[in-house]
Amino acid sequence: MTWYAILWRNRKCRIGLVMLAVFVLMGVFAPWLAPYDPLADSFGLSQTPSAEHWLGTTARGEDVLSQLIHGARISLIVGLAAGTLSTLISLAVGLTSGYLRGIVDEILSFFTNLALVVPVLPLMITLAAYAPVKGIWLVVLIISVTGWAYGARIKRAQIISLRTRDYVTAAKFAGDSTARIIAREILPNMTSLVVVGFMGACMGAIGGEAGLSFIGLGDPQSTSWGTMLNRANTGGAMLSGQWAWLVAPGMAFAALMIALTLINFGVDALSNPHLREED
Repeated sequence: MTWYAILWRNRKCRIGLVMLAVFVLMGVFAPWLAPYDPLADSFGLSQTPSAEHWLGTTARGEDVLSQLIHGARISLIVGLAAGTLSTLISLAVGLTSGYLRGIVDEILSFFTNLALVVPVLPLMITLAAYAPVKGIWLVVLIISVTGWAYGARIKRAQIISLRTRDYVTAAKFAGDSTARIIAREILPNMTSLVVVGFMGACMGAIGGEAGLSFIGLGDPQSTSWGTMLNRANTGGAMLSGQWAWLVAPGMAFAALMIALTLINFGVDALSNPHLREED
Protein backbone atom coordinates (compact mmCIF):
# COMPACT_ATOMS: atom_id res chain seq x y z
CA MET A 1 0.00 0.00 0.00
CA THR A 2 1.41 3.40 -0.99
CA TRP A 3 1.97 6.12 1.58
CA TYR A 4 -0.70 8.43 0.17
CA ALA A 5 -3.26 5.61 0.24
CA ILE A 6 -2.49 5.06 3.93
CA LEU A 7 -2.96 8.77 4.63
CA TRP A 8 -6.22 8.98 2.69
CA ARG A 9 -7.72 5.88 4.33
CA ASN A 10 -7.31 7.42 7.76
CA ARG A 11 -10.55 9.33 8.33
CA LYS A 12 -9.07 11.97 10.61
CA CYS A 13 -6.18 12.54 8.24
CA ARG A 14 -8.56 12.73 5.27
CA ILE A 15 -10.53 15.50 6.97
CA GLY A 16 -7.31 17.32 7.78
CA LEU A 17 -6.05 17.03 4.20
CA VAL A 18 -9.29 18.47 2.85
CA MET A 19 -9.16 21.34 5.35
CA LEU A 20 -5.51 22.03 4.52
CA ALA A 21 -6.30 21.95 0.79
CA VAL A 22 -8.92 24.64 1.34
CA PHE A 23 -6.38 26.89 3.06
CA VAL A 24 -3.76 26.21 0.38
CA LEU A 25 -6.19 27.09 -2.40
CA MET A 26 -7.22 30.16 -0.43
CA GLY A 27 -3.62 31.29 -0.15
CA VAL A 28 -2.60 30.51 -3.73
CA PHE A 29 -5.65 32.10 -5.35
CA ALA A 30 -6.08 34.92 -2.83
CA PRO A 31 -5.88 37.71 -5.45
CA TRP A 32 -8.79 36.14 -7.35
CA LEU A 33 -10.85 34.93 -4.39
CA ALA A 34 -10.70 38.13 -2.35
CA PRO A 35 -13.49 40.51 -3.37
CA TYR A 36 -11.36 43.60 -2.70
CA ASP A 37 -7.76 44.66 -2.18
CA PRO A 38 -6.95 43.86 1.48
CA LEU A 39 -5.32 47.28 1.97
CA ALA A 40 -8.04 49.31 0.23
CA ASP A 41 -9.54 51.67 2.82
CA SER A 42 -12.16 53.43 0.71
CA PHE A 43 -15.14 51.72 2.35
CA GLY A 44 -17.22 52.83 5.30
CA LEU A 45 -15.60 52.65 8.70
CA SER A 46 -16.50 49.85 11.12
CA GLN A 47 -19.38 48.50 9.07
CA THR A 48 -21.20 45.38 10.26
CA PRO A 49 -21.47 42.32 7.97
CA SER A 50 -23.55 42.97 4.86
CA ALA A 51 -24.05 41.71 1.30
CA GLU A 52 -21.17 43.92 0.09
CA HIS A 53 -18.86 43.07 2.97
CA TRP A 54 -19.63 39.61 4.34
CA LEU A 55 -17.49 40.11 7.45
CA GLY A 56 -17.83 43.86 7.66
CA THR A 57 -15.06 46.44 7.49
CA THR A 58 -12.28 47.52 9.83
CA ALA A 59 -11.95 50.78 11.74
CA ARG A 60 -9.91 52.07 8.77
CA GLY A 61 -12.47 51.03 6.17
CA GLU A 62 -10.82 47.82 4.92
CA ASP A 63 -12.72 44.69 3.93
CA VAL A 64 -12.30 42.00 6.62
CA LEU A 65 -13.00 39.04 4.32
CA SER A 66 -10.33 40.13 1.84
CA GLN A 67 -7.79 40.43 4.66
CA LEU A 68 -8.79 37.02 6.00
CA ILE A 69 -8.22 35.36 2.62
CA HIS A 70 -4.86 37.05 2.05
CA GLY A 71 -3.83 36.21 5.63
CA ALA A 72 -3.91 32.50 4.78
CA ARG A 73 -1.01 33.04 2.36
CA ILE A 74 1.21 34.62 5.02
CA SER A 75 0.49 31.88 7.55
CA LEU A 76 1.20 29.11 5.05
CA ILE A 77 4.42 30.73 3.82
CA VAL A 78 5.71 31.23 7.36
CA GLY A 79 4.68 27.71 8.39
CA LEU A 80 6.29 26.05 5.37
CA ALA A 81 9.48 28.11 5.35
CA ALA A 82 10.13 28.19 9.10
CA GLY A 83 9.01 24.57 9.53
CA THR A 84 11.38 23.40 6.79
CA LEU A 85 14.35 25.42 8.07
CA SER A 86 13.78 24.39 11.69
CA THR A 87 13.43 20.73 10.68
CA LEU A 88 16.64 20.83 8.65
CA ILE A 89 18.57 22.37 11.55
CA SER A 90 17.21 19.87 14.06
CA LEU A 91 17.83 16.97 11.68
CA ALA A 92 21.43 17.99 11.01
CA VAL A 93 22.20 18.52 14.70
CA GLY A 94 20.34 15.40 15.83
CA LEU A 95 21.91 13.11 13.21
CA THR A 96 25.42 14.36 13.84
CA SER A 97 25.10 14.31 17.62
CA GLY A 98 23.48 10.89 17.78
CA TYR A 99 25.74 9.10 15.32
CA LEU A 100 29.11 10.66 16.10
CA ARG A 101 29.74 9.98 19.75
CA GLY A 102 32.43 11.64 21.84
CA ILE A 103 33.46 15.29 21.75
CA VAL A 104 31.16 16.12 18.82
CA ASP A 105 28.14 14.77 20.65
CA GLU A 106 29.11 16.60 23.84
CA ILE A 107 29.47 19.95 22.07
CA LEU A 108 26.22 19.64 20.12
CA SER A 109 24.36 18.35 23.17
CA PHE A 110 25.61 21.36 25.14
CA PHE A 111 24.20 23.81 22.60
CA THR A 112 20.97 21.80 22.33
CA ASN A 113 20.50 21.83 26.11
CA LEU A 114 21.33 25.52 26.18
CA ALA A 115 18.70 26.22 23.54
CA LEU A 116 16.16 24.14 25.46
CA VAL A 117 16.56 26.01 28.76
CA VAL A 118 16.47 29.48 27.20
CA PRO A 119 12.87 30.83 27.30
CA VAL A 120 11.79 30.82 23.67
CA LEU A 121 9.03 33.44 23.79
CA PRO A 122 11.08 36.21 25.47
CA LEU A 123 13.95 35.44 23.09
CA MET A 124 11.67 35.70 20.05
CA ILE A 125 10.22 38.97 21.29
CA THR A 126 13.67 40.42 21.99
CA LEU A 127 15.07 39.46 18.59
CA ALA A 128 12.00 40.76 16.76
CA ALA A 129 11.90 44.01 18.74
CA TYR A 130 15.56 44.96 18.27
CA ALA A 131 16.05 43.70 14.70
CA PRO A 132 17.01 46.64 12.45
CA VAL A 133 14.90 45.35 9.55
CA LYS A 134 11.31 44.17 9.77
CA GLY A 135 9.70 41.69 7.40
CA ILE A 136 8.18 38.26 7.01
CA TRP A 137 11.55 36.59 6.37
CA LEU A 138 12.92 38.02 9.59
CA VAL A 139 10.00 36.37 11.38
CA VAL A 140 10.80 33.08 9.60
CA LEU A 141 14.46 33.31 10.64
CA ILE A 142 13.66 34.12 14.27
CA ILE A 143 11.18 31.26 14.59
CA SER A 144 13.61 28.82 12.94
CA VAL A 145 16.64 29.62 15.09
CA THR A 146 14.61 29.47 18.30
CA GLY A 147 12.60 26.33 17.57
CA TRP A 148 15.02 23.59 16.49
CA ALA A 149 16.31 22.28 19.83
CA TYR A 150 13.40 20.06 20.88
CA GLY A 151 13.32 18.31 17.51
CA ALA A 152 17.09 17.81 17.61
CA ARG A 153 16.88 16.14 21.01
CA ILE A 154 14.18 13.69 19.83
CA LYS A 155 16.08 12.84 16.64
CA ARG A 156 19.30 12.31 18.58
CA ALA A 157 17.57 9.79 20.82
CA GLN A 158 16.19 7.95 17.80
CA ILE A 159 19.61 7.89 16.13
CA ILE A 160 21.21 6.42 19.26
CA SER A 161 18.66 3.60 19.10
CA LEU A 162 19.05 2.96 15.37
CA ARG A 163 22.83 3.10 15.11
CA THR A 164 23.19 -0.16 17.08
CA ARG A 165 20.83 -2.13 14.82
CA ASP A 166 22.15 -5.14 12.91
CA TYR A 167 21.67 -3.62 9.45
CA VAL A 168 23.72 -0.57 10.46
CA THR A 169 26.48 -2.79 11.82
CA ALA A 170 26.44 -4.82 8.61
CA ALA A 171 26.77 -1.62 6.56
CA LYS A 172 29.79 -0.61 8.64
CA PHE A 173 31.46 -3.98 8.07
CA ALA A 174 30.70 -3.65 4.35
CA GLY A 175 32.80 -0.48 4.29
CA ASP A 176 30.01 2.02 3.70
CA SER A 177 30.81 5.62 4.54
CA THR A 178 29.13 7.44 7.41
CA ALA A 179 27.14 9.63 5.03
CA ARG A 180 25.90 6.61 3.08
CA ILE A 181 24.89 4.75 6.26
CA ILE A 182 22.92 7.75 7.50
CA ALA A 183 21.27 8.37 4.13
CA ARG A 184 20.53 4.76 3.17
CA GLU A 185 20.11 2.90 6.47
CA ILE A 186 19.05 5.35 9.17
CA LEU A 187 17.03 8.15 7.56
CA PRO A 188 14.48 5.83 5.85
CA ASN A 189 13.61 4.44 9.28
CA MET A 190 13.05 7.94 10.65
CA THR A 191 10.69 9.18 7.96
CA SER A 192 7.57 9.32 10.11
CA LEU A 193 9.48 10.99 12.97
CA VAL A 194 10.87 13.63 10.63
CA VAL A 195 7.45 14.29 9.09
CA VAL A 196 5.78 14.55 12.49
CA GLY A 197 8.54 16.91 13.61
CA PHE A 198 8.01 18.99 10.47
CA MET A 199 4.26 19.23 11.10
CA GLY A 200 4.90 20.28 14.68
CA ALA A 201 7.45 22.86 13.52
CA CYS A 202 4.93 24.24 11.02
CA MET A 203 2.28 24.61 13.72
CA GLY A 204 4.77 26.27 16.04
CA ALA A 205 5.88 28.64 13.28
CA ILE A 206 2.33 29.64 12.38
CA GLY A 207 1.54 30.21 16.03
CA GLY A 208 4.77 32.12 16.54
CA GLU A 209 4.06 34.44 13.62
CA ALA A 210 0.53 35.07 14.85
CA GLY A 211 1.81 35.82 18.35
CA LEU A 212 4.53 38.20 17.20
CA SER A 213 2.13 39.98 14.85
CA PHE A 214 -0.53 40.23 17.56
CA ILE A 215 1.83 42.12 19.87
CA GLY A 216 2.94 44.35 17.01
CA LEU A 217 6.32 42.76 16.21
CA GLY A 218 5.41 41.15 12.89
CA ASP A 219 5.74 42.51 9.38
CA PRO A 220 3.83 45.82 9.35
CA GLN A 221 3.56 45.75 5.55
CA SER A 222 1.82 42.36 5.35
CA THR A 223 -1.69 41.24 6.13
CA SER A 224 -1.72 38.17 8.35
CA TRP A 225 -4.19 36.76 10.82
CA GLY A 226 -1.95 37.98 13.64
CA THR A 227 -1.93 41.56 12.34
CA MET A 228 -5.71 41.36 11.91
CA LEU A 229 -6.09 40.41 15.57
CA ASN A 230 -3.70 43.19 16.56
CA ARG A 231 -5.62 45.81 14.60
CA ALA A 232 -8.96 44.49 15.82
CA ASN A 233 -7.72 44.80 19.39
CA THR A 234 -6.30 48.30 18.97
CA GLY A 235 -9.27 49.36 16.83
CA GLY A 236 -11.80 48.55 19.53
CA ALA A 237 -13.55 45.72 17.69
CA MET A 238 -15.27 44.49 20.85
CA LEU A 239 -16.46 47.94 21.86
CA SER A 240 -17.90 48.70 18.42
CA GLY A 241 -19.56 45.28 18.03
CA GLN A 242 -17.23 44.14 15.21
CA TRP A 243 -17.23 40.51 16.32
CA ALA A 244 -16.52 39.18 12.82
CA TRP A 245 -13.33 41.27 12.60
CA LEU A 246 -12.11 39.80 15.89
CA VAL A 247 -13.44 36.22 15.65
CA ALA A 248 -12.76 35.39 11.97
CA PRO A 249 -8.92 35.37 12.07
CA GLY A 250 -8.94 33.48 15.35
CA MET A 251 -11.27 30.82 13.95
CA ALA A 252 -9.20 30.53 10.77
CA PHE A 253 -6.02 30.09 12.81
CA ALA A 254 -7.68 27.42 14.98
CA ALA A 255 -9.01 25.58 11.91
CA LEU A 256 -5.55 25.47 10.32
CA MET A 257 -4.05 24.10 13.55
CA ILE A 258 -6.78 21.44 13.69
CA ALA A 259 -6.10 20.47 10.07
CA LEU A 260 -2.39 19.93 10.73
CA THR A 261 -3.15 18.00 13.91
CA LEU A 262 -5.54 15.68 12.09
CA ILE A 263 -2.96 15.01 9.39
CA ASN A 264 -0.58 13.85 12.11
CA PHE A 265 -2.89 10.89 12.79
CA GLY A 266 -2.26 9.67 9.26
CA VAL A 267 1.46 10.25 9.55
CA ASP A 268 1.51 8.11 12.70
CA ALA A 269 -0.18 5.32 10.73
CA LEU A 270 2.71 5.29 8.26
CA SER A 271 5.09 3.96 10.90
CA ASN A 272 2.60 1.97 12.98
CA PRO A 273 0.52 -0.56 10.97
CA HIS A 274 -1.79 -1.09 13.96
CA LEU A 275 -3.09 2.47 13.53
CA ARG A 276 -4.03 2.01 9.88
CA GLU A 277 -7.67 2.00 8.91
CA GLU A 278 -9.17 -0.30 6.32
CA ASP A 279 -12.05 0.49 4.02
